[in-house]
Amino acid sequence: MAMHFNTNIFLLAFFAITGILFPSDNNMVVGQGCKADVVNLVNNCGRFVLRKAPRVDPSPQCCAVVQKANIPCACSQVTSETVKALDMDKVVFVAKFCGRPLPPGSKCGAYNVPPAAYLG
Repeated sequence: MAMHFNTNIFLLAFFAITGILFPSDNNMVVGQGCKADVVNLVNNCGRFVLRKAPRVDPSPQCCAVVQKANIPCACSQVTSETVKALDMDKVVFVAKFCGRPLPPGSKCGAYNVPPAAYLG
């Protein structure tokens, strides 16, 4: 159960961070629509951002979810606890790999995206 909880937190962070790249122009209420995105991210991308797992390329299914996710909504939910639970470097990697890189120096909840040179 603890592993499932940690996976959910880390995937939420992943979705949230990815969302900072493409801020939404609509006036959607924060939290509206996030639940399904977070569940899809956890189920399809969670294993790619775990702290103790090796860095591997995300699956096509994970990238499809990243492409459709409401990133700003998910990003608004990233806390310092979320950041501690995930390997945020892997979150940045997955977002970039899936074609939605996070802007260097941007902020996603409690996480600051590192400079471009660091993202490699």
